[in-house]
Amino acid sequence: MSGLLAAVVHGAGDVRVDRVPAVEPGPGEVEIAIGWGGICGSDLHYVHDGRVGDFPVRAPMVLGHEVSGTVARLGEGVRDLEPGEPVAIDPTRPCLVCASCRAGRSNLCTDVRFLGSAARVPHVDGGFRERLVVRADQCLPLPDGLDPGTAVLAEPLAVALHAVARAGPLQGRAVLVCGAGPIGALVAVAARHAGAADVVVTDVLDEPLAVVRRLGATATVNVAAGSGTAPPGAALPTTEPDTAPAVPAVDVAIEASGAPAALATALAAVRPGGRVVLLGMGPGPTVPLGANRVVTREVDVVGSFRFGPEFARAVRALADGLDLGPLVTGRRPLADAVDAFAAAADRRTAMKVLLAISP
Repeated sequence: MSGLLAAVVHGAGDVRVDRVPAVEPGPGEVEIAIGWGGICGSDLHYVHDGRVGDFPVRAPMVLGHEVSGTVARLGEGVRDLEPGEPVAIDPTRPCLVCASCRAGRSNLCTDVRFLGSAARVPHVDGGFRERLVVRADQCLPLPDGLDPGTAVLAEPLAVALHAVARAGPLQGRAVLVCGAGPIGALVAVAARHAGAADVVVTDVLDEPLAVVRRLGATATVNVAAGSGTAPPGAALPTTEPDTAPAVPAVDVAIEASGAPAALATALAAVRPGGRVVLLGMGPGPTVPLGANRVVTREVDVVGSFRFGPEFARAVRALADGLDLGPLVTGRRPLADAVDAFAAAADRRTAMKVLLAISP
């Protein structure tokens, strides 16, 4: 049977391992033999809901934007890469000419193509396939000693590093991270890496909170149970009775879950003059915001979307030995992608499930 194996979503509840046509690399492009792929929350939304936010799956689409591999073929004019070279792949293909790109904020590109996204029609196929063609500047050669199986975590780590950058200086500060999914866990890692003295992580399940403690969180709070482990001497908010009682006051809160209740917790926990970073995507086009609290406390509220130069920083951090081992809770071959998506959806047993795509 001809074609390449790929994990393809056809609609809500309908993901298959299909054969898809190979694509020839054009000028300035490279073909990558994909080695590893990381299943992300957006992939799970496409699989289970048939959409992410306002963008439904309108046609079969190859999933996946967290991928790494080795260079297989070079298109015309590519000089900085070599066949057989291991690379991390930036899933963002910005236009490079819009105002945001020219200002150095390509994550806000108005004509971006992002791997495995239904935001455009036709959709942009993703990287959960044996071979993938991307623009050469999307490929970052791996430093010596960094293997593609570890480098596949660079993309979600870059998202976390960008959110921490949006939070401002964290040296010696107290940080709250709402949501202990893979991105929230990586935000906790990034905050500690940036010098935060205390990093408290909240969630509604104990199992992911146990993982973030292994990754370096100083305290965790199960907000569903109303209990947790607060750092010694942490002051509790005294003016916000709707705050979960075990959530301490903090200088910065990073909301990584997209849940409206978590945003309320973040706003209530942050001290006057503090900052709240919105990273998690909410369930709809509008999410309630406690604007009066923002006004009377002069709280800065900023958004964080994807990443820019943080992708290279993430690769460098992994090469320097940043240990994200506890985050990876499973590895499955591409042929078992359907079962892998089912496993990744169980938050009690899974954090980051990886697909082994080709040898």
